Amino acid sequence: MAEIILVRHGKTAGNLEGRYIGSRTDEPLCEEGIHALEEKVCEGTYPPVDLVYASPMIRCRQTAKILWPKFTDSSQIQYVQNLQECDFGAFENKNYQELSGNAEYQAWIDSNGTLPFPGGESNEVFRKRCCQAFQRITEGLQKQEEKTGQTLRAAVVVHGGTIMAILERFGTPKKNYFDYQVKNGCGYRLTPVEGTDQWNYQYLQ
Repeated sequence: MAEIILVRHGKTAGNLEGRYIGSRTDEPLCEEGIHALEEKVCEGTYPPVDLVYASPMIRCRQTAKILWPKFTDSSQIQYVQNLQECDFGAFENKNYQELSGNAEYQAWIDSNGTLPFPGGESNEVFRKRCCQAFQRITEGLQKQEEKTGQTLRAAVVVHGGTIMAILERFGTPKKNYFDYQVKNGCGYRLTPVEGTDQWNYQYLQ
């Protein structure tokens, strides 16, 4: 069964400013983010892959092309809408300082992030769509392997929240949602647990 390289996109200006950059903010990588990814490529952090899937947001598109430059043509990358980051609603593109004193934000903090984002997605809806998208990818990979008789390695370039949602559901050993947080340009190498829909994960060095 296929191996999956699950990676968070590189840094954006909003990431550097600690902003909630979700599905409403389609901002590109910043120069610092681009250089950091290029350094990791030179260090051999990212193994070669046969297929690339990605969130359609520009920060993921750019990251995919930097990490796996042989897939320079967008038609070679399969963009999956439901892998997008969460819709942060009224908190979108704002940071802690700007939201300080906001009653809705304080209520969300007090709920440990369980309340829906005002005017945006609930965590439950977000996690469900991400996991459904990931499951469709893995089922598609399995069909391709059965057809070709080859073991495939695929990259999935997404967002921090998307990674946490996927691994909370499919990762083993089990951890809490926020325990799967990774920095920009980092991620996990996933290998399937035979006979289940679960995946072993190893931090991408």
